[in-house]
Amino acid sequence: QVQLVESGGGLVQAGGSLRLSCAASGRTFSSYAVGWFRQAPGKEREFVGAIRWNGMYTYYADSVKGRFAISRDNAKNTVYLQMNSLKPEDTAVYYCAATYASSWPPGLYEYKYWGQGTQVTVSS
Repeated sequence: QVQLVESGGGLVQAGGSLRLSCAASGRTFSSYAVGWFRQAPGKEREFVGAIRWNGMYTYYADSVKGRFAISRDNAKNTVYLQMNSLKPEDTAVYYCAATYASSWPPGLYEYKYWGQGTQVTVSS
């Protein structure tokens, strides 16, 4: 069982930066791939990016490539989402999720554990 808690969301001006954290409980967290997703009001949940269990591979949606970066510290059971050059269209609730699936990148329905989300609001 893995429990995930996101933090670090908030209000930021366009062009600014935020770093989200996803803290996990569970001794086997280092074995899981972790994905970040976001959901804006009235829209479907959208994939943002993912990182493999060992941190050696990452994958990003085109909409955030070059602006967002995912990293992880397995010793701290934490995955990070560094968001730079933020735009108003990045406004959403951001979720982290964990999966033991071996496919890469994992599909949305392969993620078994989800956090509660953290709000990111980017003002213009």
